Amino acid sequence: MPLLELRDLSVRYRNRGVEAVRGVNLTLDAGETLGLAGESGCGKSTLAMSVLRLLPPNADISGEILLDGEDVTTMKWGRLRAVRWTSAAIVFQGAMHALNPVQRVRDQIAEPIELHSKTEYSASALRKRVHELLAQVELPAEKGDSYPHELSGGQKQRVMIAMALACEPRLVIADEPTTALDVIVQAQVLALMSDLVAEKDIGLVMISHDLAVLASTCERLAVMYQGSLVEEGLSAEVITNPQHTHTQTLAAAFPTVGDPGSRYAPATSTTLPDAVPAPGDELLRTSDLHVTFRTRGVTHAVAGVDLSVRRGEIVALVGQSGSGKTTLARTILGLQEPTSGQVTYDGKPVPRSTRGLKAYRRQVQLVLQDPTSALNPRHSVYESIAEGLRIHKVPGDEREHVAAALDAAELRPPQEFMPLLPHQLSGGQRQRVVIAGALALEPKLLVADEPVASLDASVRGEILALLLRLRANLGLAALVITHDLGLAWNIADRVAVMYQGELVEVGPVDEVLNDPKHDYTRSLLAALPTTQPKETDLASG
Repeated sequence: MPLLELRDLSVRYRNRGVEAVRGVNLTLDAGETLGLAGESGCGKSTLAMSVLRLLPPNADISGEILLDGEDVTTMKWGRLRAVRWTSAAIVFQGAMHALNPVQRVRDQIAEPIELHSKTEYSASALRKRVHELLAQVELPAEKGDSYPHELSGGQKQRVMIAMALACEPRLVIADEPTTALDVIVQAQVLALMSDLVAEKDIGLVMISHDLAVLASTCERLAVMYQGSLVEEGLSAEVITNPQHTHTQTLAAAFPTVGDPGSRYAPATSTTLPDAVPAPGDELLRTSDLHVTFRTRGVTHAVAGVDLSVRRGEIVALVGQSGSGKTTLARTILGLQEPTSGQVTYDGKPVPRSTRGLKAYRRQVQLVLQDPTSALNPRHSVYESIAEGLRIHKVPGDEREHVAAALDAAELRPPQEFMPLLPHQLSGGQRQRVVIAGALALEPKLLVADEPVASLDASVRGEILALLLRLRANLGLAALVITHDLGLAWNIADRVAVMYQGELVEVGPVDEVLNDPKHDYTRSLLAALPTTQPKETDLASG
């Protein structure tokens, strides 16, 4: 008997008249790993939430969801409550939002045990069980005393996994468990989940839009598109010989570092500049830049960084979380005062006065990582873009400036987008609005902080291609902060690798990524997930 079996499963949202899942049939055995791939809106998360009936009241479910042979759709509330956490558990996407910010980690791990476990624990036994769970996810016991904000992204994700394992379920569903994690932490989390499947003989369903992430963990892959299951099979077969066009698009979306065909060519974009323009003279430079924080000891967030960006050049600043990338960017933007050293723009030191900084920031604009958080949900597209024009008192017709910025960000025709609110836009359109807000001020340099980390595979390619076209058409320079080496390979001229506050390797992308000199750069490359299937799949295939 399969651990999980979906028979002709369909889910319709009444208020939207949308059939989010359409006639899906899937099975999963204990000890097996299944990757569920697809882009935002394809129905992956709806399918996952339906397994434990965690969907909103306006969702109608038809078909059967058999968990150990018992249909979840017909369970009464008491039985359903008993099944949650003990038979099946979910690792939710975005650990920072899923964890309670005002509760210690140990209390959050203990909660499902106290509410759902069939075993009664004394206070000391419960504490011991929490320590065991922390050890299982490779966290020291003292981390149980921490609050979520005191943990790194990878540590928070491990806490979510510990909570999912708390009541020893036979099925774990992980919804985008590595989104926005840097490549080294991502590799650690994926390895941890693979080990737990092997040790505990649990069934694992992992959801992602990144086929490389799924291929590195899962024996089988299932691909969803517009609510339907369009392809299913062994990872080796699905990845090496994808049959459906959507699977082919997903497989091509994340480039192989070292592949000459994907240099300056995001795979899912059809319109790219004819040629790569040669960079001009130096526009921005940091000289022996230091930023030191003195809370709970001394932290050298930026330690003697020398970095330059030339006109019309794209430089990728690469490193894992905590390496100092964002602190360096904040210092370049004048949002963080350096402890020592200097930032110069166009040959002049970046000013410290309010008026001087205001003029400087018109030339150097920031593009934030999460477009949903960057945009005011109550402001229309027009208002979001016009805000910068008003702050800087840009002369001329405001509506013409907004229209020109939307056109430059390829939101056409601009008049159709101006009245829309952020929730009426797709993720890619929201990111284009953020970019348009920066372009409205006609800057010379964009500082883009993880500009595609939260975007789907195809949208990722569109935004990267847009940056290439902006560089070619407007002569725009960009400092792109990322943990994604594939992004650097796709669009950057040079790459700067940052580790523990220092730049350990800087040079042309082809040289650094094809022949890395520093051990840390090698470790980043080694941690990259790959669409090469697992050896077990090759053997069985």
